[in-house]
Amino acid sequence: MASEIKFPRGTNNDFFSEVRLRVNTYFKENNLSKYGDYRMYVKTIVLIAAYILSYTLIISRITDNFWMNYLLWIALGVAIAGIGLSVMHDASHGAYSKNKKLNSFLANTMVFIGGSAYTWNIQHNQLHHSFTNIDGIDEDIDPGKIMRFSPHKKRYFIHKFQHIYAWFLYGFMTITWSTDKDFKQLFQYHKANKAEGREDNFTARFIRLIVAKIVFHMLTIVLPLLLLSDPWYVTLLYVFSMHFVAGFILACVFQPAHVIPLTKFPVPNDEGNMENNWAIHQLLTTANFAPTSRILSWYVGGLNYQVEHHLFPTICHVHHKAISGIVEKTAKEYGLPYNVQPSFIKALWEHGKMLKMLGNNDNIPYQT
Repeated sequence: MASEIKFPRGTNNDFFSEVRLRVNTYFKENNLSKYGDYRMYVKTIVLIAAYILSYTLIISRITDNFWMNYLLWIALGVAIAGIGLSVMHDASHGAYSKNKKLNSFLANTMVFIGGSAYTWNIQHNQLHHSFTNIDGIDEDIDPGKIMRFSPHKKRYFIHKFQHIYAWFLYGFMTITWSTDKDFKQLFQYHKANKAEGREDNFTARFIRLIVAKIVFHMLTIVLPLLLLSDPWYVTLLYVFSMHFVAGFILACVFQPAHVIPLTKFPVPNDEGNMENNWAIHQLLTTANFAPTSRILSWYVGGLNYQVEHHLFPTICHVHHKAISGIVEKTAKEYGLPYNVQPSFIKALWEHGKMLKMLGNNDNIPYQT
């Protein structure tokens, strides 16, 4: 379906041409690289060190106290989510460094989350970023029948309660990544490539995926079960809690950026044509949150500036705050929306409100 969707070219392109010119001018006048700088290197060291330290303290059995060990596993989950948000994400977009090999290496820190850099690239970089909030293509708004993220999806009775149970299910994100999701996507994308007549080294990717899963589960399940003195069910509780914290954080960062009452869910016409060009589509389907929170922005890899990230995905997130004023000013000059929530709590509240609306209404006309 993605190959059938067309954004209009040569129509209403003034906004993106102007904002791109202004952003490029900002970097040129300030003699700045669009890639990461010392701030990215420090952050990478801090987050990976936090992962290694938490894991080492766990495996070395520094304490037999249940609650101390539980906190160490929670800290490991926080570090895993931080690596995904602040290191892997930029690297997968080629925004971390000018060095492509370094980007590729750091993109594979996805193994810390239990995921695959290859399937993430297709789902996130190619489908989500190109076709944001378009039902049937953007897999970020297609979590399965148990939740309804789009007004164009069929509504079931259980969705009436999704604003309550969604928060619990979010904690299973990395569990599904580390078990079956990547395999399903690998087969799905392989089938799509064959349908489009492309060569796809499926066997090599399949083997690499199996190896990555073995490494991840050896680190997070097998070694703790073998080396720790806790009963097996306590160790599994630790592992589950690590996953739950990581998954919950990741979902709570990504979902309020696209599934809130302010954002739209456009659909193509019968010929596959979208009403707006790609840049305006990104403004309509994306929202920022907590623009003044430096600590949050540091930890989530600048993903509180989703508008800037979607318009300029190859610019490292350390520059998002600086260019956000340019993007907002230009959008307003052209009479275009610049969606932003003042705080993270407000963004989560709006996401919950949207889940309730989607769970209780078949149609939400102003969302399309």
